[in-house]
Order: sequence, then C-alpha cells, then structure tokens
Amino acid sequence: MQTALIMTVLGPDKPGIVEALSTLVADAGGNWLESSMSHLGGHFAGIVQVSVPTDRVPLFREKVEKMAEEGLACTIQDAFETEADPGICFSLEIMGQDRPGIVRAISDLVVQAGGNVEKFVSSVESAAMSGEQLFKAEVIVCFDSETEVDGLEQRLSEIGDELTLDVSWQADNR
Repeated sequence: MQTALIMTVLGPDKPGIVEALSTLVADAGGNWLESSMSHLGGHFAGIVQVSVPTDRVPLFREKVEKMAEEGLACTIQDAFETEADPGICFSLEIMGQDRPGIVRAISDLVVQAGGNVEKFVSSVESAAMSGEQLFKAEVIVCFDSETEVDGLEQRLSEIGDELTLDVSWQADNR
C-alpha cells in the first residue's frame, strides 16, 4: 500500500537540493509524482507530491525533517483525494507594465465569481525596448460546473483596461 504525501521545501539555493530530495524518495522506495520548484530571491522554493510505501512513511518523514540541518525548511503532509472533474477551467495570460495590485485584482475577481486559482506562475522582467518592468502571468482558474461564467471575460477585460494589461482568456481542456 502507498501513501501520497506533499513536501514543501524552502531555503538558500545551492546545487544538489533536487538530487538530495529525489534520493530521499528513492531510498524510501517511493515515487516522485508532481512538483513545482523555483529559484526565488536567492532561495530554492519547491513543492513535491510523492508516493511512499505506507510502512516506510514514518522513517521518510523523519529524514525529510532532518533536511533542516542542511538549512532547508521542510514540511511534509498527507495529500488529499481530489475530485476527478475540476469543473470548467480557463487559462489566462496576463501581461503589462508592473504595478502593485495586479494579482489582487485578478484573484479577487476569480473569488467573487466563485472560482479557484489552480495555478499561478508570474514574473517581472525588463521590457525589451523600454526597459520598463513588465509583469507576466500564466493562470489556471477553475469553476464548479454549475457556476455561471458569462460576463467573466468582460470583467477581466475591464480590469485589464483599468490596469493597462493585456489579458487573454481561453478554455483549458484538461
């Protein structure tokens, strides 16, 4: 029998972190299922879903917690069962001059419409010609299949106009 676990890892970035994590999983007879990892502000930040034989979970948890000795803050939790059908999902691409409040405006609209942000990847880069700070984001939002989403694209467009953003919206066929 297998147990699904979620690990989070945060600490100063250095070579070998992913290798150390993958070795822990392999040594426990586990399987690396999904992950999202990034270098942010000089730190390594990651979240990983693994599957580990149930009888090896206590020792695996202990070894993960010992990663603190390497300067990494690690947590481990049981994964939750998820619904097979997330409902209606959309992919948003957002781009425009960076300014405070962009993430809040988009996430507030999603919540007010009864949706859930399933993925949010963003960055701030220098624009090629002007050197201005350019905000970019790729977002996946999902709504219960009962939720009425008519008018949501129009409201996203209005937010884009208010904040001078290009916002594209399309169905995400999962």
